[in-house]
Amino acid sequence: MPSRPSLTLRQQRLGVELRKLRERAGFSSTEAASLLGGPQSRISNIEAGRYAVSADRVRAMARNYACADEAYVDALTSMTGARVRGWWEEYQDVLPPALIDIAELEHHASALRVAVVLHMPGLLQTPAHVRAVMAESVPPMRPHEIEHRVSYRMKRQAVLFGAESIPYTAIVHEAALRMAFGGPEVAREQLAALAEASERDNVSVRVVPFGQASFPASGQPITYASGAVPQLDTVVLDSDHTCEFLDAEAQLARYRAVLDRMETRALSPEASRALIHRVAREV
Repeated sequence: MPSRPSLTLRQQRLGVELRKLRERAGFSSTEAASLLGGPQSRISNIEAGRYAVSADRVRAMARNYACADEAYVDALTSMTGARVRGWWEEYQDVLPPALIDIAELEHHASALRVAVVLHMPGLLQTPAHVRAVMAESVPPMRPHEIEHRVSYRMKRQAVLFGAESIPYTAIVHEAALRMAFGGPEVAREQLAALAEASERDNVSVRVVPFGQASFPASGQPITYASGAVPQLDTVVLDSDHTCEFLDAEAQLARYRAVLDRMETRALSPEASRALIHRVAREV
């Protein structure tokens, strides 16, 4: 497994947001550099995330670009400074870089909203369920590789069950409840864990039943991570090959609308919990 590049998703996002500010202000990179008092290459490198940038410099750039949104600027300055080296760094040589980025994104998120069709929500999976799913990987994973995935998945769950838990909404299709990865015993344990998690104050599980006539999604797992301000929200689309991170305003608006519509097709949290228990009895 290749080592993770030094440039993190968070550093890249700061550069992207600074570029958006500049472009909205109507400045070229050369004009922006002149206002900042440096060469054009400095702006290009900052916007590419290759150069570290201080909070004071971010505020100076925001002033140059006439950005009056103080909450947004404060959120951008919080992304400057030394790189946060969280628990996920220990996995940088054994897991794909996109998975490390997901853990970092979840760590900094103010809320999470997910939608799944065939798999349980990743942050609500049991160790046995993770092992059963990973055992079906193509090409096959070796036992130690599966265990890396299990421990990584369990550590990610701290954002929901740790001391500083965040709000989490999971929209789950009934198909995911009935997949029964690992056999009946593993499936019943997983369904019980899902139902138990749904009783937490910060967790809402909404099930879309088979009887629902329409479903506004392709079946691709969706994660919507809320940032410190709406401009810093991120959508993650999961696939067998990699994860795609989206942050354009139109993309964010689209997936908010998709998730909103999916929730209108879902049962209430109480009815969802009842269906989860019923499926567990039928396994």
